[in-house]
Amino acid sequence: MDWIELTFSTLFGVLRDVLPIVLVVVVFQFLVLRRGLANPARVLTGFVFVVLGIALFLIGLETAIFPLGRGMAEQLIARAIAGGEGWLAYGWIYLFAFAIGFSTTMAEPSLIAVAGKAGEISGGSVGILGLRIAVALGVATGITLGVYRIVYGLPIHWFIIAAYVVVVMQTAMAPRKMVPLAYDSGGVTTSTVTVPLVAALGLGLAGAVPGRNPLIDGFGLIAFAAPFAIVSVLAYAQLSAFMARKGRTGGPRK
Repeated sequence: MDWIELTFSTLFGVLRDVLPIVLVVVVFQFLVLRRGLANPARVLTGFVFVVLGIALFLIGLETAIFPLGRGMAEQLIARAIAGGEGWLAYGWIYLFAFAIGFSTTMAEPSLIAVAGKAGEISGGSVGILGLRIAVALGVATGITLGVYRIVYGLPIHWFIIAAYVVVVMQTAMAPRKMVPLAYDSGGVTTSTVTVPLVAALGLGLAGAVPGRNPLIDGFGLIAFAAPFAIVSVLAYAQLSAFMARKGRTGGPRK
């Protein structure tokens, strides 16, 4: 009965949240544009799939992803406490955070779409795989630093301000065509795959580390993803530009 109740309550909740979007689209389609839908059956089918997909995704988060993240965090913290204080004692936690940040970003559908479009529009000058790896490394680094902050209870604004100071300095020096793409890449990292796992990790750690408050320390981990992703993409662009200049000037002289 719990599964049935959870399924129906989630479905009704998704319908309630999605209907205002549908209402806006319908109003603009029929009252502003004054045109009917080209394929109503396909639109209705797509709407049903969207509602079912969001509902199943939310059910999966509640029943699997969040408990998994909390469980992993609690086990890693217990192992770290048993091993003593210090960086090495918490090494597995940092390694897990880095791996989660990297793998979830590589699997992020939004990033795949943006990287694909960037490669298509640039005519191949922007490497799709290289861009995805650069973003993933930035997110992984940011999540690892965020976990370090939770473990030691450091103020979050130190890290975020420092990251954006680096972003501003890099923006002035990076190739202009890569700056907007870097900023968009930082935004799309916090999406469908990354947010649930990272949020679960942060809340699980804050609940397991002695002396931490889940409300104060558990949230904020996702905020580390965006600026560090921008930093890594701008660094990737600067490195690519440097290698291109070196290739042009370092060839054999005639």
